[in-house]
Formats: sequence, C-alpha cells, structure tokens
Amino acid sequence: MSKLVRFAADILYPVVLIFGLYIVAHGHITPGGGFQGGAVIATGVALVIVAYSYKEVIGWIGKGGLMAREVIGLMGFIGVALFAFLFGMPFFYNYLAGQGGLFGVPVAFGPNPGELNTGGTVPLMNFAVGIEVWGGLSLVILYLLSGLIEKKDQEEEGS
Repeated sequence: MSKLVRFAADILYPVVLIFGLYIVAHGHITPGGGFQGGAVIATGVALVIVAYSYKEVIGWIGKGGLMAREVIGLMGFIGVALFAFLFGMPFFYNYLAGQGGLFGVPVAFGPNPGELNTGGTVPLMNFAVGIEVWGGLSLVILYLLSGLIEKKDQEEEGS
C-alpha cells in the first residue's frame, strides 16, 4: 500500500484500540461489552493487515501471539467464574457486587448516570471476553488471508 494509507492506519489503529477498550470497559452500563469491544479491536487489526502486507503483520504479531490472547481471555473468564468457589458460592456468582473496593461500589438509588465500579465481576468478565474475541477474530482474519496467499502463490507457480 501507499505511504499515505500506512500513515492513516498508524494513526487510526491506536484510536480504534482505545475505542474498543472503551466499549469493553463500559459494557455493563451501556450497550456493548466484551464481544463488541473485541470485535472493534479485531477490526483495527484488519486495518493494519490491509495497510501493510500479510507477511509483515504475521512477522510482527504472529499467530502464536493471537492464540495466546485467546487462551488468556478464556482462562481469565473461567478463572473469575471459578474464583467464587473460594468464597463458598456457586459458579459465576457475582461475589464483588456490593462489597466495596474497585468493582463493588453499591449502586445509588434514583437516577444514576452509571458508575464504572458498580458491576462486580461483570467488568472483569467483559475484559476477559474482549481479549478472547480480539485474539479469536484476528486469527480468523489471518487464516482467511492465509488461504488467499496460498492460492496466489500456487497461481504464480503454475504460470
């Protein structure tokens, strides 16, 4: 691609990343959440792949890095759910809600614009899902493009 497209992708990728993280962080009080935010971040990865070549992007992040993100997100999600067992509570119990601290502030009565620290374990699960979807959808994009690259290489060999 041209230098202009690469420059635009270099500028837009951090903006897309921050916007995706915003959607993940506000998922328990607004429409959105881990899946939607992860999909936005994966779209940023697709933007970088379009601006640069497939082989360059594979060299930078690699499929192993994206697989690691997928596994970390999945294990984080299950880990938050299993952590409730340590408190003698059922699987996926929201043990942080109403307890005070970082995510457990009780919700105020009356009109409430939404406080980020009222979700209990839900924001933690949103972040885990966001990381998992970021890795998973980015891998899907890379695998789809790898099929096109292999087909292009076969056509060049046949010519």
